[in-house]
Amino acid sequence: MKPLRPALVLPLALSVALAGCGGWKESRVNPRNWFGKSEQVQTLEPKTGYLKAKADHRTLVADVSTLEIKRTPTGAIVSVTGLPPTQGWWGAALEADDDGRPVDGVITYRFVIAPPEPGSPAAQRVMNAGSRTVTAAAFINNTRLADTHKIVVIGAQNERSISR
Repeated sequence: MKPLRPALVLPLALSVALAGCGGWKESRVNPRNWFGKSEQVQTLEPKTGYLKAKADHRTLVADVSTLEIKRTPTGAIVSVTGLPPTQGWWGAALEADDDGRPVDGVITYRFVIAPPEPGSPAAQRVMNAGSRTVTAAAFINNTRLADTHKIVVIGAQNERSISR
């Protein structure tokens, strides 16, 4: 008896393997079924969907105390301090209007801050101004800075600006 040629062994082995799959059309080996609608796509998303993000309950800081611009090799850092009415305020941030793009050469930020828990001891303490001071900062890259001649930070009672 002659040995089988290697060229015949591979097709013979594939046909035997595919015979147990129930055919090419229904087979999971069929590339046409990989992305088709015939199989349900599995996902990690919960059946009830993801929870929606909570609304941002931050408000404008009562008083914008200082505004500084510090140059860096890649742009500038806008740094502000503010004074809320009591202690315990947190989550200070500079929220840029217009996605931080200059409008007529002006970049405008809102200085927002989260209030303390109502009724908490911190919400009732006023103490001195130094103990209530909060700070926030934002970065402006050189591309946006080139089109900017004024930066404005808005608080609830006042606003500060720097021009060049």
